[in-house]
Amino acid sequence: MTSKKPNRKEQILGTLAHMLETSPGQRITTKSLAAELGVSEAALYRHFPSKARMFEGLIEFTEETVLSQINVVMEREKDTLTRCRNTLWVLLKFVEVNPGITRILTGDALMGEHERLRSRVQNLFGKIEANLKQALRERRLRENVQARLDEAVLANLLMAYADGKIAQYVRSEFKQTPTTEFEAQWQTIAHQLL
Repeated sequence: MTSKKPNRKEQILGTLAHMLETSPGQRITTKSLAAELGVSEAALYRHFPSKARMFEGLIEFTEETVLSQINVVMEREKDTLTRCRNTLWVLLKFVEVNPGITRILTGDALMGEHERLRSRVQNLFGKIEANLKQALRERRLRENVQARLDEAVLANLLMAYADGKIAQYVRSEFKQTPTTEFEAQWQTIAHQLL
């Protein structure tokens, strides 16, 4: 029986994510990443032309995972509150399961890195917010329910809630999980705002 050889790119990205998780507040260098993997820096550059491309690989993984799951939510669910709740849950559960990547999403790990990385993260959050806004707008048409606030304001408020939960997770060094108390908080948000 032969075992499948691990994909070196995935191994590099997995190790980078792990180092981001286990070294909060520290900058990860290609030298330290190579040492962790037991390879030379040149070996890293055979797979990624720069450290920024490694970070982009983790951002791409996040985009593909989170946005595809949100698309499933939007296709399967027709109830607006369920759509919004599940969209936030997808994001918060993803960051909970991927704490190292969470440091990228908050910008903590991107200090001193290329601006395009921060822009890419900002675009990801913009797409999630656009999904929430669309779900809230469809509520008016589908359910004939007028929200108490403008849909764009509500979508932004929901994203601010998620941002806060994610920031708490990073600040607590991944001890205060973003899904803690989510159900009770969601019930309050849904009752008071939506």
